[in-house]
Amino acid sequence: MPDDVEAPAPTAPNRLAPSTVATWLRRATLLVAAAALVVVAWVCATAWGAVVHGHPAYAVLLALTLAGALVAGLRALRPRPSRPGWRRAGRVALLVLGAAGVALVAWLRPFVAVEPALAAMRSDDAVTVTEGATRFVLAPADGGDGTAVFFQPGARVDARAYAAVLRPLAEAGHTVVVAKQPLGIAFLAVGAFDDARTAVPGADRWVVGGHSLGGTVAAMEADADDAGAAADGAAPVDGLLLFASYPAGDVSGTLTAAVESVSASRDGLATPAKIEASRSDLPADATFTVVDGAVHAQFGDYGPQPGDGTPTLSHDDARAQISAAAVAFVDGLAAR
Repeated sequence: MPDDVEAPAPTAPNRLAPSTVATWLRRATLLVAAAALVVVAWVCATAWGAVVHGHPAYAVLLALTLAGALVAGLRALRPRPSRPGWRRAGRVALLVLGAAGVALVAWLRPFVAVEPALAAMRSDDAVTVTEGATRFVLAPADGGDGTAVFFQPGARVDARAYAAVLRPLAEAGHTVVVAKQPLGIAFLAVGAFDDARTAVPGADRWVVGGHSLGGTVAAMEADADDAGAAADGAAPVDGLLLFASYPAGDVSGTLTAAVESVSASRDGLATPAKIEASRSDLPADATFTVVDGAVHAQFGDYGPQPGDGTPTLSHDDARAQISAAAVAFVDGLAAR
């Protein structure tokens, strides 16, 4: 190099210049944040009634998802120094967890109650309806008898969807308590039956029941009650009412409550084969009622359900037969 030519001074590295990996992480973060905003908007637009009238846990989850998406999106828009090593690995892990969380929020979107269930949520001269954050109650206006029914909804189903099919029980004189489950999952509401007992202190006996996964949890509650949960003098569980459901294990030798299993011949989820197989897991005197032509989603009013069968019976006819079977079963226990 000639002596009169001065060598260029070395330039300091630009710590704000993102690497390829950092750029990818930033774009992926923005994508996940945008997906979260879309999911929250979609849930609010399509299932607002179920969010407002459901257990507060899902509404809180939506709010946290919205806040997290806004914070993550704003942070990703700001240029930041490239941070290789464990911090970058941590960002990748958070990104994966965030994407999984968004997918979970979308999956947890409830099946929304539709008519005539919504109309059945209104009080009249025969039934008084009261609604709280964790349950709603259908109570006979005249006070009813001493037999009460506690019901667990199916997975991710708006609790109000069962108002029309269960209201005939209240009209027959039996107080009905329907749980609002955290995130719509019955396993997260295993203490709801104890709360129901305090809500109906005048009950002399209980029937616990549920639809689909709710029925599985109801069977656990009935079996636990037999094992001593009512030893403190609480009203006993005399009946288990299963709607398109079956127990998770064998309770045939431990469950003393009477059992009524109401199922559907064209159910694509709790299939006839699964219901038939459940006979050996239930007490020998359990009774089985099959609604011919009905499907899984006809045990409530919440629209079609993925994986279900195709009905050959109208929804009104199916509901009437399911309600009649439930009323006959509970009336029989009350008459003892």
